[in-house]
Amino acid sequence: MSELNQEMHNAHRAGWLRAAVLGANDGLISTASLIIGVAAASAATGDILIAGVAGLIAGAMSMAAGEYVSVSSQSDLEQADLTMEAQELEDHPEFELNELAQTFIDRGVNEATAMDVATQLTAKDALAAHAREELGISEITVAKPLQAAFTSAITFVAGAAMPLQVVLWAPEQSLIWAVSISTLFFLAILGALGAKVGGASLGKGALRVMFWGALAMLATAAVGSLFGTVIG
Repeated sequence: MSELNQEMHNAHRAGWLRAAVLGANDGLISTASLIIGVAAASAATGDILIAGVAGLIAGAMSMAAGEYVSVSSQSDLEQADLTMEAQELEDHPEFELNELAQTFIDRGVNEATAMDVATQLTAKDALAAHAREELGISEITVAKPLQAAFTSAITFVAGAAMPLQVVLWAPEQSLIWAVSISTLFFLAILGALGAKVGGASLGKGALRVMFWGALAMLATAAVGSLFGTVIG
């Protein structure tokens, strides 16, 4: 097949792309919000930086652990389903063959062709055929816990480092505005990048992460200001 006839799809990126986008956005939004909340409480720049770094480390570890546990649970469910399906193929091969053929019939294939296709797929790899057609499990969609954990942690650190860089150079009196504006700018880039890799609208991808980022920063600024007033 020539290169001109090859179609480029995005489904194979689903696992790591989800973890990467979630990690980077969470790192950026949570760290920026933490910085703004602490700054709104009239904290010194050194204290703000310490809080931000602590948030970066804790967040990266939390993201890695959360993704690993979550995706591992999905992987466990998939393995349990595959084990059950393998047993059913061994115990009731004829029933499973007819069941596989029926999945093609339900999608519009005539009965004779559906049975022929099911027979050929069963002869090649019965479990893979049933996993894909009956359970919806394939190499593209299969859960990968370590990949998700590593990707989430690394991208969280990358996202969290952005507002921390701003803290280092922004004047103390304008730090909140500097972090807020730069964070929205970074979020727009990340949102557009994630949308581009995923084949979606760049503008829509940018706007949706900017909206939630702005909401998070506004909420923490309000809380920080309130606590700063009460404590002060």
